Amino acid sequence: MVRIGAHVDQDDPAAHAAAVGAEVVQFFLGNPQGYDKPVLPGKPVEGVDIYIHAPYLINVATTNNRIRIPSRKLLAQHLEAAAGLGAKGLVVHGGHLNKNDDPQTGFDNWRKVFERLECPIPVLIENTAGGDNAMARRLDSIARLWDTLDGFDVGFCLDTCHAHAGGEELLDLVDRVMAITGRIDLIHCNDSRDDFDSGADRHANLGKGKIDSELILAVCRAANAPIVVETPGEGQAEDIAFLRKNL
Repeated sequence: MVRIGAHVDQDDPAAHAAAVGAEVVQFFLGNPQGYDKPVLPGKPVEGVDIYIHAPYLINVATTNNRIRIPSRKLLAQHLEAAAGLGAKGLVVHGGHLNKNDDPQTGFDNWRKVFERLECPIPVLIENTAGGDNAMARRLDSIARLWDTLDGFDVGFCLDTCHAHAGGEELLDLVDRVMAITGRIDLIHCNDSRDDFDSGADRHANLGKGKIDSELILAVCRAANAPIVVETPGEGQAEDIAFLRKNL
């Protein structure tokens, strides 16, 4: 049986996990919209598996030096802090380029990260929902990214809402992802408030959005990876219970 949990607030992750019946927690180490150094939780995180989500602003693919260089530094800081907490992985978005940039530049910038970075725990690149020049929205881009990162131990986090909103059908999605990455380390199990291929990263509780719950369950079964719900907090306990019952 896979372990199932939730994204929770960082003030007391263990207590939040207990409140929703989570065996796995994911949380930020500070402001997800800032470049501040990571801040460790004030209380110990025990009895659950830990994943850390890197700040949203990290974009190591960009051609903008004022974003890319701080992003690399912040990624390294969060990787070290996450490893110190005993986390099983650090989740980071794939990033994007400007409209007229050559996508290969973004893929090459990702390779430079792993050429220079010590990885005490896996970096889990997550598929994203929006952006026409995103590194990890569609599977063809993810395939180019993985080709560029050949030879490095890179993990993958599959988000069901992002796939749906990003224009990738969930039917047989795991097989198509595995053919590219060879692994799925973590599932972000989310329904979507918006339509297929909308590009909108707006999560909904399971059964409350636009994705057939059977398709979400099929992805979870096929991936056989730890599951984190990033759904609205008031429904997380029900989402976890739904997954346990149906998986």
